[in-house]
Amino acid sequence: MSEFIDGFIEKAKEGNNRIENELYSKYDVKKGLRNEDGTGVLVGLTKIADVVGYKKINGKKIDCDGELYYRGINVSDIINRREPNQRFLFEETCFLILFGYLPNSEELENFKKELSNRYELPPYYLESKILGFPSKNLMNKLQQEVLMLYSYDSDPDNISALATMYKGLNLIAKIPSIVCYAYRTKVHYFDKESLFIHQIRPDLSIAENILYLLRDHKHFTPKEAEVLDMCLVLHADHGGGNNSTFTNVVISSTGTDIYSSFAGAIGSLKGPKHGGANLAVMKQMQLVIDEIGLNASDEQIKQVIDKILSKQFNDNSGLIYGIGHAVYTLSDPRCIILKQQCKDLAVEKGREAEYDFYHRFEQLATAEIKKRKNINVCANVDFYSGLIYDMLCIPTELYTLMFVVGRTVGWLAHNIENKLYSGRIIRPAAKYVGETYDYIPIDKRK
Repeated sequence: MSEFIDGFIEKAKEGNNRIENELYSKYDVKKGLRNEDGTGVLVGLTKIADVVGYKKINGKKIDCDGELYYRGINVSDIINRREPNQRFLFEETCFLILFGYLPNSEELENFKKELSNRYELPPYYLESKILGFPSKNLMNKLQQEVLMLYSYDSDPDNISALATMYKGLNLIAKIPSIVCYAYRTKVHYFDKESLFIHQIRPDLSIAENILYLLRDHKHFTPKEAEVLDMCLVLHADHGGGNNSTFTNVVISSTGTDIYSSFAGAIGSLKGPKHGGANLAVMKQMQLVIDEIGLNASDEQIKQVIDKILSKQFNDNSGLIYGIGHAVYTLSDPRCIILKQQCKDLAVEKGREAEYDFYHRFEQLATAEIKKRKNINVCANVDFYSGLIYDMLCIPTELYTLMFVVGRTVGWLAHNIENKLYSGRIIRPAAKYVGETYDYIPIDKRK
């Protein structure tokens, strides 16, 4: 640290450098690309996904139950109306998001083969790029590996829609094994655990392979694989306005390669206000449980919630991670689905007490925020996903990476859609609100 630099950083917050809050209203600048009523500023058109959390009636925002659509099909229907013997839906969801319609059985099988044929990493890639370069931060490591795959592409800067599709499918297929191998390498080198490496199996789904690669004994139950697959489905896309997808499209709009676009999107997803929220929820809830125990009364839970909101507990941010969403108000459809899966998995794992605590905390937290701020809030997709991953024995370091595995298909679809139908570099404006000055030679400055 430098006192010299620290002093000037403080000066940068004052005087002529300070941007007063009223200037945002004066020039009608949307903070965080949000309107005054909290709705997002429209920045594009898409036919890939629709996120519904409110309606506009006579120009007024009206809260409603949340819905999520992939290519016009309600995600809840994808999950709830599947065939009894159809346990894995992520690959079918990828097809739907990428090509715009539900595949027949032959098309789905061919698409699965297209993915499984791309599972394997390039020769010696595992040894030289992953095992040889361990990293403590796996999100940063995945960024490095995605950029490294650029070097293994014979035509990496081909940004045509067709070439982007092939490159994107390659990334969708390879990222799961990279994630698992990077984790095993990390715990071997830094945590001194035994190193085991399993070969990825083309006969398994992506969800099954993740559990297969992560566990030394390779075994998992059908329910475990089904729940993880469902998590991937629910994370596959969330419209063109979510931060990582928008980041991917912004970078891609410059005409750069898909590897650079995806690396930027991964960096966006790393943050605790986006993909990193599931890990933030898990840390928060563990602190709460350590403080008051699973058998705490509702009154004790309310007291902890009050301390969190008053910036006196957890990270002192005043935020309750997992509660509230930028679009959803009354309910997050993804959370509703995961909540039921979490309950079912808790029964299988004998962890009903933890699920019950989460459920009570959710109800009390949403009620308290409603009381304090007079706004509708709901638990979001991250609230139960961390507990689900914990019951699946997925290490905490991989929680956000599971988000990446699911969201990669959404990034690809929006990347291609923007190439086909927009094509312009994304370049919004920012209003200059400072003064102008004459340049003074250095020998005449005070």
